[in-house]
Amino acid sequence: MMRTRPLKVALLGCGVVGSEVARIMTTHADDLAARIGAPVELAGVAVRRPSKVREGIDPALITTDATALVERGDIDVVIEVIGGIEPARTLITTAFEHGAGVVSANKALLAEDGSALHAAAEKHGRDLYYEAAVAGAIPLVRPLRESLAGDKVNRVLGIVNGTTNFILDKMDTSGAGYSEALDEATALGYAEADPTADVEGFDAAAKAAILAGIAFHTRVRIGEVHREGITEVTAADIASARRMGCTVKLLAICERAADGRSVTARVHPAMIPLSHPLASVREAYNAVFVEAEAAGQLMFYGPGAGGSPTASAVLGDLVAVCRNKIGEATGPGESAYTRLPVSPMGDVVTRYHISLDVADKPGVLAQVATVFAEQGVSIDTVRQQSRQDPDGEASLVVVTHRALDAALSGTVEALRKLDTVRGVASIMRVEGE
Repeated sequence: MMRTRPLKVALLGCGVVGSEVARIMTTHADDLAARIGAPVELAGVAVRRPSKVREGIDPALITTDATALVERGDIDVVIEVIGGIEPARTLITTAFEHGAGVVSANKALLAEDGSALHAAAEKHGRDLYYEAAVAGAIPLVRPLRESLAGDKVNRVLGIVNGTTNFILDKMDTSGAGYSEALDEATALGYAEADPTADVEGFDAAAKAAILAGIAFHTRVRIGEVHREGITEVTAADIASARRMGCTVKLLAICERAADGRSVTARVHPAMIPLSHPLASVREAYNAVFVEAEAAGQLMFYGPGAGGSPTASAVLGDLVAVCRNKIGEATGPGESAYTRLPVSPMGDVVTRYHISLDVADKPGVLAQVATVFAEQGVSIDTVRQQSRQDPDGEASLVVVTHRALDAALSGTVEALRKLDTVRGVASIMRVEGE
């Protein structure tokens, strides 16, 4: 039997995502009520610019006082899509204190202070759901928190930022340079006016922290995630990857150590073989691989950003929180019982593609090979090509076997000291093999 008293929802933020959430709540009201077991009512919308016209939203619901809205006491669920650390953190904890469950899309806050938010939710017996914080519409958080709760996840590998994937895809398919591809992404609305959070890897690092924490039942903060962006990726890197039968992607990689005693979380560009499913993820799409002991390899694919996809994830969480509210229950909270340390990047073992500018004369390859040997880094393949350069330079590309990142750093430092090495053109990790 459906409950007649509506569940009241407060919406914090009414930008691209928030306005789409409000629209779906209105147009799909009957379906949402049937799925929840009670009608849902938009009780207030907190914004910064009240004068802006918001189609489909009753102006009487608009307020600039977000604190007063979440303190009302009759609000059942607060949807937070304003982003940033403050005032979002204070508003969420205030919502818990006044009896509301929370649905958030705030990856930055969750990656920075998720454990404190979970603790506040548990203290007050409230829900904290955040499917929309990672990979837009792709169901990923809930499968990790619930569907795989009985399994042991060892690795999460994926493309979790649509802007960077679009840029790298355009560089690969059209031969464009980084700046040209970024300009196209901006013109099409895939990149913000200030794209720093995306292209420098901050967005992906926040998502990696969230995913690692859930997957490995431990606390991982964004500051513990190794982060490199794509601003240094060149057309030459893309071409070199193509010669190896690879493409370049910005990857978020979360791994449990082989001995199970630690975890790593990192974001950086990497070459992956064209045969790998992630290589075919085009334009602004996202895809994530999850490797679990019993389930094996699982792949999640779809649009990772945008108003409608993100709103879809928000509404899915809204249904779950409302159902819990009616049943006087709460969903899964934080699971951080393993308390595993997060290892630094120097402890990560992977392969490397290193491009060197060297003197075009006999003996150079032997000198370079000696440096790798002295540092304990095994070479897989070497390709040397003369440029017919008036300065007598050649290109030397070395691909290693798997090695410690710290050992590779020592190798590069030693190579720079060789008189015959004129410069290190690029260093890129090789994944997915």
